[in-house]
Amino acid sequence: MSMSDVMLTGYDVLLRHWTEHDAPAMVELFDTSDIAYRTPLPSPFDLAAAQEYLRMIQRTQAGGRRLHFAITVDGRQPRGEVLLNLETSSLGYGLGAAYRGQGLAARAVRLITEHAHRTLAMPRLYAQIEPDNHASIAVAQRVGFQLTDEAPDRVTDKGRTYELLTWVHAA
Repeated sequence: MSMSDVMLTGYDVLLRHWTEHDAPAMVELFDTSDIAYRTPLPSPFDLAAAQEYLRMIQRTQAGGRRLHFAITVDGRQPRGEVLLNLETSSLGYGLGAAYRGQGLAARAVRLITEHAHRTLAMPRLYAQIEPDNHASIAVAQRVGFQLTDEAPDRVTDKGRTYELLTWVHAA
């Protein structure tokens, strides 16, 4: 079984790998001002950007560097994404605006966190979150991530410089 065959289910979510058929749904989910502001995804996030993103996902998964999952409740309609960087033990997540406030992100993050600890034997997982990203902080806290005392990482992306605080989840 290859990493691209992995599907995770639990907590009323099903995490599955993205397919080329998901490109239009990715545009709907990720072509928003808040996703553009908070993530390194390109903006506008049009069909060409979605197809390039899918190619990058295929490369990094084939290379054993990352896992990218579409967050679904039925195995079909993507509602967001959760990704795990296997090299840095870090994860990221985002939901389409229509799907926020339902606990979906926390359930997906809990599921991939348990998979990382139990199946992939990763002793610690990290999330880097801006101090004013209250929704992402709430997700991390709900799943049991703890704020570290590490100095913030300073990042410049898309002409914006900001700080990221590091959160950790120990097995």
